[in-house]
Amino acid sequence: MTSPTTCFADDMQSELLDRQSFLFHHKLLGHPALALQNLGRMIPALPEWQVHYSSGKLQPSDDFGRAHVTHANGLSIEETIETIRTSDSYIMIREPNTDVSFHPLFRDLIRDVQGVMQDCGAGREAHDAKLYLFISSPNSVTPFHIDRYSNFLMQIQGRKEVSVFPQWDERSVPSRVRESVVAYSGERATWQPEMDGLRTVYRLEPGDALHVPFVAGHHVRNGPEVSITLSLFFHTDATRSLTRAMHLNDKLRRRFGLRPHPVGMAPVRDAVKSGVWRFGRTVAHVLRRTS
Repeated sequence: MTSPTTCFADDMQSELLDRQSFLFHHKLLGHPALALQNLGRMIPALPEWQVHYSSGKLQPSDDFGRAHVTHANGLSIEETIETIRTSDSYIMIREPNTDVSFHPLFRDLIRDVQGVMQDCGAGREAHDAKLYLFISSPNSVTPFHIDRYSNFLMQIQGRKEVSVFPQWDERSVPSRVRESVVAYSGERATWQPEMDGLRTVYRLEPGDALHVPFVAGHHVRNGPEVSITLSLFFHTDATRSLTRAMHLNDKLRRRFGLRPHPVGMAPVRDAVKSGVWRFGRTVAHVLRRTS
């Protein structure tokens, strides 16, 4: 990177943002917000909507979004934290930056991400940025899924193996499914064993970081220790535009039975679709206000 950073090391490959996954390094080891004492204080005090936890005995094919319901571990959050080494559990904390101890860290991460974006011409603002914290037992599995955002994943403690799949490859996630996930219209990305021939495998240790591009499929397996991982999700101008185009495609499929060209293949066509969706939403908003 050409600009100074607080959280990211200087091996960041800005030019690859949302083009392919890549490994780099971060500078967050020893950060006070991520100390076990602080996490043990903060997590039980958060409201329920921010803390999801489940059994870690999952398979890549399980439904990641409902694991806290379909694979509950039968423990309280306090018991889960206390027994994380032995209870085969998985904890996901949404937006830990609502706690004051995470405010400086979140601010610094946003600044570094916006520096990455500016370096590669992806805009100046990280839109809708969200911080997530993951704590999981040895050998637990995060099932195959896609994220609706770009993602920087930073390993804080323990080791894990992350399998990332090509961003727009129909063999890993068909466009119909990808667009439905982004539009929240009911489908989910599913894993089949034969797909693993398409993956790139990254083995993360403390201090390692990984960029997972927008809507790139991935699944994760922990090493033999408790794992703590921090993830920052965000949109660039381009991924916000792609999101709008995918909403339009999903609507064309479901409401009108059409088979539109997949998003992600033709930038000009995608930009037109994004503009159509944004115009339609603006008109609908105006009509609602005036009716």
